[in-house]
Amino acid sequence: MANIVSLETATKVCSVALHEDGRLVASQSYHLEKSHSSLLPLIIKEVLKNCEIELAEVDAFAVSSGPGSYTGLRIGATTAKGLSFTLNKPLISVNTLEAMLLGLKKIIQTPAYFCPMIDARRMEAYCILADETKVIWETNPLIVAPDSFTKFTDKPLYLFGDGAAKTKEVLTQENIKWIADIHPMAENVGILAEEKFQNSDFEDVAYFEPFYLKEFQAKPAKKLV
Repeated sequence: MANIVSLETATKVCSVALHEDGRLVASQSYHLEKSHSSLLPLIIKEVLKNCEIELAEVDAFAVSSGPGSYTGLRIGATTAKGLSFTLNKPLISVNTLEAMLLGLKKIIQTPAYFCPMIDARRMEAYCILADETKVIWETNPLIVAPDSFTKFTDKPLYLFGDGAAKTKEVLTQENIKWIADIHPMAENVGILAEEKFQNSDFEDVAYFEPFYLKEFQAKPAKKLV
């Protein structure tokens, strides 16, 4: 029996899930910005306490590896690495966009294109593109333009995630459908983590870093009056 604790902090949503042999046992999520560092340890503790599982009984820790918010990814990775190192447990990383894709595919099971999008400011978004059987575009930053999806018109194209809404300004294709309130969630990270666990596809805890996709750019400090 494998107990996997999964962490998701790539966007403003902070969530934790516990899976037992691939079966979702518990999950908690909070849609609060800039709260990950204070909430994450508490959510992990509550999920395990409510399920009557000790930290020592966890078999692996999984983390959403990005792309996403630099700060959020750092918090999730640091927490997962710390737990894995301290307890000598495997560390599993899961692509954030692939977890989002899985989440929508559980809802929409008809032929379609799926494009999870994470906001990267201005008209840029981190995304992948897939249909019901395969990935067409691997993870990449996309500057959205009117012709970004003109090759994909033969079936519905679903855009979702916090980077999708702004594309309504420039995209006019009739087959595009926007779906609101689809976020990265730890319960989907855990499903993908189970497969990696079975294949012993683990990260090197000492050297693992999140998948930022772009370099962090610090904002200039405000002048003090």
